[in-house]
Amino acid sequence: MEITQRELITAIHGMLFGGFFLMGIFGAIVMLLEGRPEASASEQPVSRWRTIYLTVAVALGWAAVLSGAYIIYPWYRAAAPAGADLTLYPKYLLTAHASTAGWHNFGMEWKEHVAWIAPMAMTTVAYVMLRHRASWNADRAVRIAVLGFATTAFLAATIAGGWGAMINKAAPVRGGNTIQLMRSAP
Repeated sequence: MEITQRELITAIHGMLFGGFFLMGIFGAIVMLLEGRPEASASEQPVSRWRTIYLTVAVALGWAAVLSGAYIIYPWYRAAAPAGADLTLYPKYLLTAHASTAGWHNFGMEWKEHVAWIAPMAMTTVAYVMLRHRASWNADRAVRIAVLGFATTAFLAATIAGGWGAMINKAAPVRGGNTIQLMRSAP
């Protein structure tokens, strides 16, 4: 059983960073929905676990977006020389056939923009929850706005991750050194 270096990095990008980011956003939404504003809570410091949780969630979102934009996307979009094996050039593999061109023309072009919304919105959620807790406790409109940002982050990450998974299924990013995960039985 083996995997290429690029396949491994793509899996880390999507399944580790992206998957845990989605779970982190969902947990933040639950935290927001069950949180009861209390007058005394505005005077209490934010609990340490909440600070760590929200910071890690935001970091995972940025790790997913930045690794996708600056590591995987250049591999995906690499120009294929004439007569090259298109399985090593995902964009060109998709656009070579009318039946799969939509995966790139709509899916990837749209995904590469909407993905940036998720960590931006989650950063906003974390900032308000950690730095402006008194405003969150005092004003229902602030609570609704923060929940709206969290929901936006979740939907943007879900859409980007869903498109990314489907595109990688149709035209996986391959290449680099081969990593032997397990030896085959003789």
